[in-house]
Amino acid sequence: MQTDELPDDLKTQIVQLALNQGFAALGVSGIDLGADEAHLLDWLDAGLHGEMGYMQRHGTRRSRPADLVPGTIRVLSARLDYWPGDAAPADAVLTDPTLGYVSRYALGRDYHKVMRRMLQRLADAITERIGPFGYRVFVDSAPVLEKALARNAGLGWIGKHTNLIARDAGSYFFLGEIYTDLPLAIDVPASAHCGSCEACMPACPTGAIIAPHRLDARRCISYLTIELRGSIPEPLRAAIGNRIYGCDDCQLVCPWNKFARIAEHPDFGIRNGLDGSALTALFMWSEADFHERLAGSAIHRIGYECWLRNIAVALGNAPSSHDVLGALQARESHPSALVREHVAWALARHAEAAPRA
Repeated sequence: MQTDELPDDLKTQIVQLALNQGFAALGVSGIDLGADEAHLLDWLDAGLHGEMGYMQRHGTRRSRPADLVPGTIRVLSARLDYWPGDAAPADAVLTDPTLGYVSRYALGRDYHKVMRRMLQRLADAITERIGPFGYRVFVDSAPVLEKALARNAGLGWIGKHTNLIARDAGSYFFLGEIYTDLPLAIDVPASAHCGSCEACMPACPTGAIIAPHRLDARRCISYLTIELRGSIPEPLRAAIGNRIYGCDDCQLVCPWNKFARIAEHPDFGIRNGLDGSALTALFMWSEADFHERLAGSAIHRIGYECWLRNIAVALGNAPSSHDVLGALQARESHPSALVREHVAWALARHAEAAPRA
């Protein structure tokens, strides 16, 4: 379709179509990310991405949408809320070292698949209105500077913890994008409203937020429990506490999350009791249990070995008990050297804490 044949109210129609699909908000941005590219390259040059080598390999394709998808002139950024309103209170789980804490975004089904289907349906609905057009859908599936694009689309600002914050919805939401060749009107970028607040920085258990808007991924619990495939550095293990998949601490203290919205999508409901299960019970899952129970979950991608690694660290931080020691001892001879190492560390922690005769 020629540009002059597009409906005058096409953007309004697209926003309404997005809301009809279940998205909480949708905005449109251009593709100029020059300042964000400089920030990204500086971060990479400092080695703060850890072992996420793919970020270095992608280079500037992440900050230049038209290099990733030729013909792109606009980006549609969509927001989908995920906070599980019926989950066990996060603070209650974090303060009970016998329970495993899972980041609240991962308690339900894998958002990648859910959101990608929704974005594809949105693209199909647009096609029905105007005919074929150039586009590509992304949900963490390619090098995309999603938070910068969403900020430029007016969906929120990037907080000092590096997450996107919306004035009317806090930060508990997913982002997805449609790169397109449609010449839509661009939204006004969101202004920042953190002010002098730095509550997120000291809240990080491992000190990963080393300066406002500066995250050292190598210290971040989400990186350590999800992205890292090898041994978790010993100096950081105690600070991980009972967090076995991801971490929400920097968001839990953010005052803007008093406006957080409860997830409406049914796929984000709690599965397998992961909002506050006993560490010993989770550690006893067999590999078949892991694959069966976490199929369709974002957690599944870390694999069974890292699942046990993470829980072993949490058990090492738990109070000594017959159940905790028995669970760890049952995995002392696990086939995985990675699991054995973390189990040995955990048992050594308990031995050190045991009262001497």
